[in-house]
Amino acid sequence: MFLAVLVRVSKALFVFEPVPRPLYELDNDQLLDILPDIPLWVKCPDYERVDWLNKFVADMWPYLDKAICAQIRSATEPMFAEYVGKYQIEAIEFDNLSLGTIPPEIHGLKVCETNEKELVLEPAVRWAGNPNIVLTLKLLSFRITIQLVDLQIFMAPRITLKPLVPTFPCFATVAVSLLGKPDVDFGMSILGGDIMAIPGLYQFVQKTIKRQVASLYIWPQALEIPILDPATVAVKKPVGILHVKVVRAQKLLKKDILGTSDPYVKLNLSGERLPSKKTTIKKRNLNPEWNEKFKLIVKDPGSQVLQLQVFDWDKVGNHDRLGMQFVPLKFLTPYETKEFKLDLLKHTDSYDPQDKKQRGKIVVELMYAPFRADSGKLDGTQDGYSRKESGFDRTSDSEVFGGAGLLSVLIQGAEDVEGERHNNPYAVVFFRGETKRTKMIKRTRDPVWNEEFHYMLEEPPLNEKIHIEVMSKRTGFSFRSKEHLGNVDINLTDVVHNGRINQKYHLIDSKNGVIHVAIKWVTA
Repeated sequence: MFLAVLVRVSKALFVFEPVPRPLYELDNDQLLDILPDIPLWVKCPDYERVDWLNKFVADMWPYLDKAICAQIRSATEPMFAEYVGKYQIEAIEFDNLSLGTIPPEIHGLKVCETNEKELVLEPAVRWAGNPNIVLTLKLLSFRITIQLVDLQIFMAPRITLKPLVPTFPCFATVAVSLLGKPDVDFGMSILGGDIMAIPGLYQFVQKTIKRQVASLYIWPQALEIPILDPATVAVKKPVGILHVKVVRAQKLLKKDILGTSDPYVKLNLSGERLPSKKTTIKKRNLNPEWNEKFKLIVKDPGSQVLQLQVFDWDKVGNHDRLGMQFVPLKFLTPYETKEFKLDLLKHTDSYDPQDKKQRGKIVVELMYAPFRADSGKLDGTQDGYSRKESGFDRTSDSEVFGGAGLLSVLIQGAEDVEGERHNNPYAVVFFRGETKRTKMIKRTRDPVWNEEFHYMLEEPPLNEKIHIEVMSKRTGFSFRSKEHLGNVDINLTDVVHNGRINQKYHLIDSKNGVIHVAIKWVTA
């Protein structure tokens, strides 16, 4: 009995439970001691606590360990093979390769919002691991073992998932860069001795590692890991302008009762759903002269084809096709005007033995002008919504007034648009008398459209505005089926000078509504 009481007293005297204390009760020295261990989600409001993610990594770590080590082996084998046979080296191989049982810990995660089609994550990663990495070097009759011990890493990477695409897993590339030089601490044992104890060697190795990592992966440099095949997710964008001059046609077929025709020409590029361009109608003329010029948007000069169709206009009924012809754009040299004299065909099969009728000729002049490489640089400056790229120089006025170009308007989406009676929003774009609209998204206040409209202009739209309205339409019958959810006027002067803007605008006549628009001006 006496011994039992003595044991209890001794435990009470020598075993102390930790007493939690708030930070404001600690003095300066105590705060400095614990400051490195305080997670970022405590120190920085921008970072979020991600205990769930740490739990996920911890549960997956045994499998991640094996997967990562397999990747390390496959990546290092060809590197080791280059040294075998040199410097009397017989073999280099891993005796042990394991990242240990302690997983990395994420001390906070920040999600950055940009106006681009990307998702940016900035985790704060700390890893004090217990890896078992032993490398064996066979040199002549010697066997040298090198072991990595006491590994500690602290780094702040930026992980960018881009571009976001409608194909699972919904991003095509992972780009990883570091926001600063990482803190790496480790020991290295060779033949059982810690070589890091050699004076000056530890500092030299630390500086070398940081310098090499910084030269490769410090932002804005990045390691890009492809996830999806670019061919499966590529969205073709305009790359140039095709200048077409329909000059004349000769000896066309006679389709009218009076032995003549009323010809006109329709022209369009393959792969496009845009309405065809049309020349004027030349009444009662089998050898018409047009000399009319057109501009078409080119997205793939290597595969697209210009289609020319000559029709006979009829006041009643369908118009008869007099003939057609094709010109592959790959035959064109950029910025070089080339004349084509083409025999008109009945259809696309030019080797049809039954098609022996002479349908006349058409003469056209073509010139392909690619967009300048420096077009479309990003510069956003308003409301803190936009990202600004460094190293950008404003285009000079002499370059701005460069003639024809393409104005691209991308309506990405809207937020907090709310109607009084229904929420089926769509956007309507008004510019130079043209009206274009996006699809309607049913029952949402945060629609995502991602629809792009193009305007071929003869001169830069300086001192002009584009008007965008967000509307809602009731799906069923109603006398008040449409509702105005907000509007915005965007001045295009900045677009012409900067090449591109990408930002969010607060909608007029809306309480909290915002619309996300990217506008680009490119010239050839």
